[in-house]
Amino acid sequence: MAKSMVQSLIESGVHYGHRCSRWNPKMAPYIYARKNQIHIIDIRETIRGLLRAKKYITQVASKGSLVLIVGTKRQASGTVEREAQRCGMPFVSQRWLGGALTNFRTVRSRLGRLEELEELRSGDQLDQYSKKMQSSLNREYRKMYRNLNGLRSMNRLPECVVVIDPNKEKNAIREARKLGIATIALIDSDCDPDTVDLPIPGNDDGIRSIEVILQHISEAVLTGNPQAAVAQQETAAEQAAAAKPPVAVVTEAAAEATEEPAAAEEATEETAEEPAATEEATEETAEEPAAAEEAVEETAAAEETAEEPSEEGTEEAS
Repeated sequence: MAKSMVQSLIESGVHYGHRCSRWNPKMAPYIYARKNQIHIIDIRETIRGLLRAKKYITQVASKGSLVLIVGTKRQASGTVEREAQRCGMPFVSQRWLGGALTNFRTVRSRLGRLEELEELRSGDQLDQYSKKMQSSLNREYRKMYRNLNGLRSMNRLPECVVVIDPNKEKNAIREARKLGIATIALIDSDCDPDTVDLPIPGNDDGIRSIEVILQHISEAVLTGNPQAAVAQQETAAEQAAAAKPPVAVVTEAAAEATEEPAAAEEATEETAEEPAATEEATEETAEEPAAAEEAVEETAAAEETAEEPSEEGTEEAS
């Protein structure tokens, strides 16, 4: 397993850092070498930090606590949303709202407005408003959905925050430290490791490296929280059932498929019988003149037999 992890990390390019001119001197213990004015991150430190983070996240998930995953960079937003939904944890993938943790009660109350707008859009009530009001409500819904959709499942403050690039998400790091929430971050060679509780040194700009790290974190959540694993299996089964057609439809299609060749065979038999019927009809039509001739001959013979007695009677009379 260790070899496969190392191989996957190297193939994803997690060991590539920034240019040497942009480095943070506090990252010196995590840097292995320098090549072509680019720092190479020590893959051993990456594995060590990743294993520590996975162990801690498994413990957090086993207690039923929440793990908030934050990554608003373009390279990370899609992966953050996908992996957070896979493990059933809240996430922020578009924009970090100021006070999402320190002012959690207010942010949570805005989710009620989001649900109200969704109910309004799902029914016919939206048609009762004017065009201008409809446009305003749709714009408000899109904005709130983009910023708050990932926080729906966060009904309480998380125990751990996973961050991609703490330089980009410095507000999230600051709020988590103020509330005493543990922070785990994927840090590059230009980051400050002192601001994070459990740093994972690695490339925070590569899509593949971010995907590999988040996959390991989501697997740790699923390992610690069996309910999330069961929910994932159920969703996978539902998706598979939705992809496959129902059994009744399959049987009906098979029955139709079997009926079609039988109907085709019957049609071919009928077409084969038609020439035979036509031949019989032609033979009957050909026999009709012969029968007429025979009838004429019979009538002629009957007339001759009728004339013979009359001739004999005339001779006797003479």
